[in-house]
Amino acid sequence: MTTQDKPWGGRFSQPTDKFVEEFTASVSFDQRLAPYDIQGSIAHARMLHKIGVLTEAECRAIVSGLQRILDEIEGGEFQWSVALEDVHMNIEARLTELIGDAGKKLHTARSRNDQVATDIRLWLRDEIDRILAELTRLQTALLDLAEREADTIMPGFTHLQVAQPVTFGHHLLAWFEMLQRDRERLLDCRRRVNVMPLGAAALAGTPYPIDRFYTAGLLGFERPAANSLDAVSDRDFAIEFAACASLILMHLSRFSEELVLWTSAQFDFVELPDAFCTGSSIMPQKKNPDVPELVRGKSGRVFGHLMGLLTLMKAQPLAYNKDNQEDKEPLFDAVDTVRACLRAFADMMPHVRPKRERMKAAARQGFATATDLADYLVRKGVPFRDAHEIVGKAVRQAMEAGCDLAELPLAALQALCPAIGEDVYEVLTLEGSVAARRHYGGTAPERVRQAVEEARARLAQLPGGKPPHGT
Repeated sequence: MTTQDKPWGGRFSQPTDKFVEEFTASVSFDQRLAPYDIQGSIAHARMLHKIGVLTEAECRAIVSGLQRILDEIEGGEFQWSVALEDVHMNIEARLTELIGDAGKKLHTARSRNDQVATDIRLWLRDEIDRILAELTRLQTALLDLAEREADTIMPGFTHLQVAQPVTFGHHLLAWFEMLQRDRERLLDCRRRVNVMPLGAAALAGTPYPIDRFYTAGLLGFERPAANSLDAVSDRDFAIEFAACASLILMHLSRFSEELVLWTSAQFDFVELPDAFCTGSSIMPQKKNPDVPELVRGKSGRVFGHLMGLLTLMKAQPLAYNKDNQEDKEPLFDAVDTVRACLRAFADMMPHVRPKRERMKAAARQGFATATDLADYLVRKGVPFRDAHEIVGKAVRQAMEAGCDLAELPLAALQALCPAIGEDVYEVLTLEGSVAARRHYGGTAPERVRQAVEEARARLAQLPGGKPPHGT
């Protein structure tokens, strides 16, 4: 294709350098926007017909031609050309080939600048909805598992040291809350994605009497963008999505780290399904938690995309610049990565098997009920700081005796503080410790079951919060 054959070739007298043509083309990766480019073009054609730029016959021909092109793309029959640079020009050239001069009229009152910005928003809007569906599947799996394991006692950690006993159900609900914040952020991000740039044209708008609100309605946008300069150059929505995706991957990385620890022989808290693990080529005994490890690793990939998009935009003057072609690949990969990681976890978590007795045995280590003994003394009238010192001495005695606090004789405890009575052993048991924390947000089994029901209700109230049909 000569320069004169290109849609913008009238001003040029020399052909584009072959390397430059390949270097500047984006069709190799932006062709995934094709369904959205066609969707936006159909809406644009109908708006042009509404304001009298296109006749009814021209509009029908354009819509029919675009639908045929979509069929060709979905059927793998469409011939993509690097010489035509991008998805937009490939589709427009094929449309003109199919329907003649009417196809050349489609680009009236728009530019590739507002066209690509519209396509990306349409695509990202749908991708956010798909990610929300995966979030729902994972959150639902966590709630179901939390309900089943509401009575399962495990150690709670701070500094990765045994701190206090908690229930496994309560721990899973902490994961749920992280994802719920992710859901709320995505929904808020989606609201800013759902603004239509189309009609801004290259940067200054258009002299045609276009009806941007009509086009926005056809495409399901909440409203048109308010400023034409900002409309074509804004990529805040992509950066914001990458930030949301980074937080999701950070949370999944934390979940992954715990699963990797918990499946080790040293912890041995849970068993992952074989379908989500692999073995070793040399050590036959190995069962490696590859899915959690890989998800943990992919977090850095998405963090990098966020930094890349921020760097891409940090020094751009208004309005559109060719730099913005570099927004797509990191955004595409961030979407693909976060959706795949959520899917992996949503598929895996229903089949995670906790090892209840091992968890409970681990909770008996490290004097997890020491704080319960201090709280017991406070209820007996001992000032907390004095109670703290008394319990510290009790822990030292138990360490020297090689036993748990609950195994110290009553006489030994009373020697430390006469206020201690026989009822002290009720608070020194793991069951008594977790059962006492029945307040809102606490770890008591009864509170966990209530929290699961409340979480299900909260989840259902937000858009995209109901599990997809059939799951």
